[in-house]
Amino acid sequence: MTADNERRFPLAPGSVIGATLAGFFDGVVLHQILQWHHMICIEAHCVVKTIETMKQQTFYDGLFHLVMWILMLIGLGMLTAQLRSRIFESRRFWGSVLFGAGVFNVIEGIIDHHILQIHHVRFGPNQPTWDISFLVLGAILAMIGWSLAKRADGPHAMKGLMR
Repeated sequence: MTADNERRFPLAPGSVIGATLAGFFDGVVLHQILQWHHMICIEAHCVVKTIETMKQQTFYDGLFHLVMWILMLIGLGMLTAQLRSRIFESRRFWGSVLFGAGVFNVIEGIIDHHILQIHHVRFGPNQPTWDISFLVLGAILAMIGWSLAKRADGPHAMKGLMR
């Protein structure tokens, strides 16, 4: 990818794709594999006591994954519209992916873990530590992504974030 193409490439496709990758990671790893929480915890500490509760929590997890899938299609559509060069070699693209993933984690963490308290990263004695660590990790990913994308073409790179 030439430096000129790198400068003109919009960050929105990578940011949307990054947000959906973070959402899929949360849903698949934390909800399904580790089973630390669900999208909406119906019973205290996401402990399932009935089949009905498991069905409801699985349904909400499914809705979450459906939204992530739709957003991924949107991000891929945006990316496809911009494919004029070797995008996957672009610092700007990968920076925007990390930025999107980090912003998703921060927003999701603040809303779901702290404001609505519909679930937490992991229930138990260290619950606040897990929730805060999730926010910190998201902020670090966003900052690394921002820095990587910004370095791709100088100090004004992030002006075109949503072009």
